Order: sequence, then C-alpha cells, then structure tokens
Amino acid sequence: MSTAAASETLDTLTIGRRIRALRTARGLTLDDLAGTVGRAPSQLSMIETGKREPKLSQLQAIARALGVSIDALLENEPLDERSAIEVALERAMSGQTFASLGIPPFRIAKSVPTEALRAMLALHGEIDRLRDERAATPEEARRANVELRDLMRRQDNHFEDLEQKASEILAAIAHPGGPLTQRAASEIAAYLGFTLHYASDLPQTTRSVADLSNGRLYLSSQVSAKGDARTAVLQALSSRILGHAEPRSYAEFLRQRVETNYLTGALLIPEAHVVPVLKDAKQRRAISIEDLRDAYSVSYETAAHRFTNLATRHLDIPVHFLKVHESGTITKAYENDDVNFPTDRLGAIEGQMCCRRWTSRVVFDEDDRFNPYYQYTDTGNGTYWCTARVEASSEGLHSVSVGVRFDDTRWFVGRDTPNRGISTHSVEVCCRRAPADLEARWRDNSWPNVKTPRTLLATLPTGAFPGVDTTDVYEFLEAHAPS
Repeated sequence: MSTAAASETLDTLTIGRRIRALRTARGLTLDDLAGTVGRAPSQLSMIETGKREPKLSQLQAIARALGVSIDALLENEPLDERSAIEVALERAMSGQTFASLGIPPFRIAKSVPTEALRAMLALHGEIDRLRDERAATPEEARRANVELRDLMRRQDNHFEDLEQKASEILAAIAHPGGPLTQRAASEIAAYLGFTLHYASDLPQTTRSVADLSNGRLYLSSQVSAKGDARTAVLQALSSRILGHAEPRSYAEFLRQRVETNYLTGALLIPEAHVVPVLKDAKQRRAISIEDLRDAYSVSYETAAHRFTNLATRHLDIPVHFLKVHESGTITKAYENDDVNFPTDRLGAIEGQMCCRRWTSRVVFDEDDRFNPYYQYTDTGNGTYWCTARVEASSEGLHSVSVGVRFDDTRWFVGRDTPNRGISTHSVEVCCRRAPADLEARWRDNSWPNVKTPRTLLATLPTGAFPGVDTTDVYEFLEAHAPS
C-alpha cells in the first residue's frame, strides 16, 4: 500500500471512529442517526467502519445531527485509546500479514475487550518481526541475489533511470565532467540539503548515518589510508536521491544497496563523459581498467564495476566480473558473456568456491602486485581472457577481475599475455575434489579442524537494515542532534 493510500485509509477510519464515538456519547443508535440524516443504517455503518469514504454533504448532515461542526469530525486530535486501537487493528487487517495468513478481516464488536485488541496488535507485530527474520536466512538471501543478478543480466547491467538521476545531479551542481572532486561531493550534499559532520564515535555497524530531521550527514572521522572520502558521502546521499524507504524484505534491501552503489559509480564516472573515452580506447584497441581507474581517481573495483555497466550497452562487449576472497570464495559476480560459473542448487554464484585455475585465484600466487595480471583460460564453454588485481580490505585480500570472450580480447591492453590455464570450474572434479590417488591415501587418515566462517551456520543479521544495530544508531543521533 502506498503512503498516500495508507494516509487516506487512516483518515477514513479516524473519521468513522469519531462519528461512532460522538453518536454513542449522545445515546443514539445507528438507526437513530441514520433516520436523522436520511441514510440507510447499513450505509452509515460502512462510514463508521471506514469502509466507505463519506461525501462532504453526508459529513455536513451527520455533523448537524450530532450537534457539532464539521471541523469536529475532521480534526487531527488523537482518538480515545479504544478508538485508536480499533483503527490500528483495522489497518493491520487490511495489510499483507493478515492476507498472507489467510485470515479474513472481521468486524470489531464493542463486546471485544480492549485487552484482546491489544493482544491481537502485539501478535501482528511479532508475526511481522518473525517474517523479517525469515526473509534474512541465507537461502532467502541467495534467492534474492539470483533474482537480482538475472535482472542485471537482462539489462546488461545498465540502468537507464539511475544514469539519468546521476546526470541530473551533476547538472544541478554544474559539474564539468571528469573526476568528481571532494568539493563536488560536498556541493551535492548541500544541494540535497545536508551538511557533513565527521564523528569519531560513529556506530561500528554503519558507514554513515543521516539525520533526516536536521539535514546532517555523519561520517567516520577515521578514514583508512586506502579509503575514498567521496564514496562514503555519495553512497549515503544516493539513498536520499533515490527516495529509498525502509526496506520491507531482504530482497528490497539488496536491490537498494545495488542501486546505491550503481548511482555512486555513475556520479564518480559520469556516463556522458566516459563513454567517448571508452569508445576511443576501443578504436585504439587499448581498453584498460587501470586507465579507467586512474582517469577518474577511483578504486580498481569501482572502475571494474563501472566498466560492466557500460561495456555491453555502449561498446557491444559482453563481460563478466568476479570478486574472490583469498580463501577462494566468490563474494560478488556478474556475467552476460555465457561464462559458466559454479552455482548452488538455487543458481547462486556468491558463496561458491572459485576454480583454482581461474584467473581470480591464480592472481593470488603472483608476486607482482603493482601490475595487473592477465590470463587466457580454456573452458568447456570456450576461451576467456581476464584481467585481475589483488586488493586489501578489512576482511582480508580480495581479487577483482573483469573478463571477456576470446573474440573480444582484441580490444584490450594485455591481450598479448602468455599466461594460459585450463578450467572446467563448473564441474566438481576440476579442483573442488582432490585427485583420486591423493584422496584414497588421505581421506581416512586426516581430520582437519575447520575454521568455520561465522555466517555459515547462522542466519544473516536481522532487521530492516541487516547487520545494523539500530539502538546504537538512535543513541548516536540523540547524542549528536543539535539542541
């Protein structure tokens, strides 16, 4: 239900309850009031229960019959406790939770104790909370990730509406193109009505906190040496630009995060400015993720992500992207070039082990971390070329790689690499199972002590914003709000 619809429902219910309260206070029955205003009792009952929106002429007649002004029926004063509880329960009965449980709405009779209505509302709230928890299980998260990746593939990872939003914001601050400076990021914040404040006590589970009532954006004053001050600002502002509301499911939370990261990349590397640069590089057969990174002063991962947004739409080059933890676990993935990544039974790539022979794993064995690593890999689905780098993060080392089919390699710097590999990474025996003789010798003679990731056996963090301690956030805002 939209905000406008919810507000309209609340108004209708509130008016109806106010009419009922005034009628009963005057000792009138439904038949008495209906006869006075010249309406059928059933029609008046529907108005009192909020099921019919009364016309102005009907409200005027009802107000006269009750001896009050029409303003008394429309005032914003709170209802009495019983009426307020009834309105809240009526709204709950018209929502998704009751419908999903197959519970039909019922008439709230005067004989139902107020305590019983309170209990129903409390149970409704608890069911909603449990549904939120269930939506954050690893299986639901993987399903949501698969659906989102399918959408990205269908659109070639290009979102026209987000590109337009970025263009509008950059035009509003008269950005001339090229790298976005920190000053320009501050100008975007000011344009959106926010002042920037740096705090040493930002809640540990957050990157930033926006005080919407006072127009203040709080960021950590402890920016790491490799951190980009612009990114934290733009990610926080992107949610406001896109009008994100509190996510109602993990899928919506995930979609919002993807949109936020996409818009941030589109602001840092504007489409209108970079597409001619990329087309020129293609014409010169000199496309390079490193050059894109350096030209716009962004991280390698941001440059790689942004390239996937634009490569197919503007350069007619299908691509794939991988981010792999040093443990071999795939943490991010995108493809529209038919590369056959390993998946689980739900189709999820994230969380799977990347092949040891794939560029994203081989790069960890390279001593040279200054230059990119290039490799051709033969698969059962054709030959692919990839460029990869290793970057450090708070969670350890990650490799970030971008790859294309063999026929598209001619457009890229690094196509002359002698590095080659063979991978059937979608087949378990490729490298996810030990060679038969090795397994026969050691399977019954080994017992490793597993270093289990914390999230493997647990559900994902719960709440509207998974992983965020909302109590910390509210206490932080309370402490820093202007007096």
